[in-house]
Amino acid sequence: MLPPFGLAAVLMQWQFAPIVTGCSVIAVGLYCWGVIRVARRHPARPWPAWRTGLFIAGIAVIVLATQSGIGAYDDVLFYDHMVQHLMFLMVAPPLLIAGQPLTLLLHASRNPLHTWAKRFLRSRLANFLTWPVFGAVAYALAVLAAHLSAIANYVDQNQLAHNAEHALFVLIGYLFYLPILGHEPIRWRLSYPVRFVILVLLMPVDTFTGLALGYGSASSPGVPTGPRPAWAPSPVSDLHLGGALMWIGGDGIMFGLMMLVFLMWSRDERSGISGRSWFERARRENLATLVATQQPALAADSAATAGTAPAGSRSTIDDDEHLAAYNAYLARLNEPPPAGTS
Repeated sequence: MLPPFGLAAVLMQWQFAPIVTGCSVIAVGLYCWGVIRVARRHPARPWPAWRTGLFIAGIAVIVLATQSGIGAYDDVLFYDHMVQHLMFLMVAPPLLIAGQPLTLLLHASRNPLHTWAKRFLRSRLANFLTWPVFGAVAYALAVLAAHLSAIANYVDQNQLAHNAEHALFVLIGYLFYLPILGHEPIRWRLSYPVRFVILVLLMPVDTFTGLALGYGSASSPGVPTGPRPAWAPSPVSDLHLGGALMWIGGDGIMFGLMMLVFLMWSRDERSGISGRSWFERARRENLATLVATQQPALAADSAATAGTAPAGSRSTIDDDEHLAAYNAYLARLNEPPPAGTS
């Protein structure tokens, strides 16, 4: 006898999930232990607090999805169940990856644990599990099978399978996003264009699934079959709402992750030359092109301003001369037209 679903219900209708609680406490405890170890071993370079915060936020998303009102209503409302899936598959894994738990493990551990961890990360099994192709295929199959096949009905009727699906979503999401968003010590180092393309190619999976659910009927997989409160929408309407959430919410989150990859690309100095990001190099090249097109007039203006010889006596122009030339160019644009001209 749950009250109508809403923000108040999400915040007030909590349930206790001992396995999730125990795993969350252990994960946060081990992570904080690693942070303390790194701080003691490297006082001048402690572990970044923002990474700790993002990792804990990822754990908090899992707890909210299972123990808050979102978890309490997932057996009643299909669209709430879809919100839960998005949290497990697309929200929690990127936050956990940003916390870099594998790198923290290597920094905080000593032998023999340190050697075992390095050996596992370099093993064939780890290379296969973190292989971008495997992650992409697993992501697509998980989304399609969990919502558009008979597995959806089985999970709806079996609580153990339901809980296993949640854990599998978190694991698949972590493996899929790890080579795309992470900087962990794994084999695969993808260029930023490849990361962007992978996200673009996987977005239609969420779109197709959302549309298929949005146009589903009473015989579609995943349609709630159990008793429903009087305030709940009809089973088919509930299915359509879930499809809309998968389509709009899934694509929206994926687009946000694309923008995150683009931001990482623009700020990554390793993608440039001599420590410059591609964005900085593009800015410099654009300024150099602008100066070159106005070279004769700008060289004289720059020499008059700085009291030096014309820039043509040099083979290259440094940044200060670029700036002076550009300022002279702007000044010339703002000069009033000669008398007698229109």
